[in-house]
Amino acid sequence: MPAPIRRRCQDLLEPGEQLGYLIPVTAVWLGAVMAGIDCYVAVTDRRIAVLTGSPVRRGGPTEVNLQYPRTTRLGPVDFAPTPTFRLGKRSYEIEDEYVAAVHAADAELAGLLPEDPFPDI
Repeated sequence: MPAPIRRRCQDLLEPGEQLGYLIPVTAVWLGAVMAGIDCYVAVTDRRIAVLTGSPVRRGGPTEVNLQYPRTTRLGPVDFAPTPTFRLGKRSYEIEDEYVAAVHAADAELAGLLPEDPFPDI
């Protein structure tokens, strides 16, 4: 994830909110439009936020569009034909390389991740 995008996403979060996972997604829902818009799902220590930008201008997100409690699961991921997960009533497509981030965010909820052996690095 490019540093400028990560910084822009962090700037949209609340003061002191820690960004754990940042997953670039394509919003594919058609129910209330938004088909094919690039977004980011930010999994923080407090919540899950869907960050969106302008459909006309590229350059990263400009607002928090939706938010869910941190206790919300992102998975399971459906792999046919493209990796997709549902968050609320909306579907989001992701690149293969970010499937692990979805699984890791869900594993945190179940306490399945090992503690970081180098927390100060």
